[in-house]
Amino acid sequence: MSLSIGRLAKRFGLSRSTLLYYDAIGLLTPSGRTTANYRIYADKDIRRLEQIAVYREAGLPLQAIGAMLDGRVGASAAILEDRLVQINGEIQRLREQQQILVNLLKNRQGLRKSRVMTKERWVSLLAATGMKDEDMHRWHVEFERMAPEAHQDFLESLGIPGQEIRAIRKWAGKDNA
Repeated sequence: MSLSIGRLAKRFGLSRSTLLYYDAIGLLTPSGRTTANYRIYADKDIRRLEQIAVYREAGLPLQAIGAMLDGRVGASAAILEDRLVQINGEIQRLREQQQILVNLLKNRQGLRKSRVMTKERWVSLLAATGMKDEDMHRWHVEFERMAPEAHQDFLESLGIPGQEIRAIRKWAGKDNA
């Protein structure tokens, strides 16, 4: 199968000018041309554009995508790891903004409608399911043992201050040795 630039753009929800730009920077070069000199994209080009779309969805810059698709030694893992670190930082900043909004929001009814999970709501939820203090402790111990970074992230997402998070993680880690 081969597609014209217009059909390829439509298939991927892109503009024609985006595909022309990808060609200009060497990211996606058409496999051929018609006798009238129109670009023709073959199956391998379509597969490449599918990969580009996935990487763009992950927020990767075009230059990094090109490096990954061209198979530059060691580029893929390093680029993906860098993006993940960047996203984690963005999430942390958003959590901080979310916590500021929670603190500013006086209307607790409004909080019920939000997707915000506070420490108080989380503890109430666990207690409502029948978990006792020792069950909650065991939960923290296992979380800390199995995924310490995720445990940290989770506690931060509840808006718990850093000093209290350190205390919880220390408390959870003491039975973990």
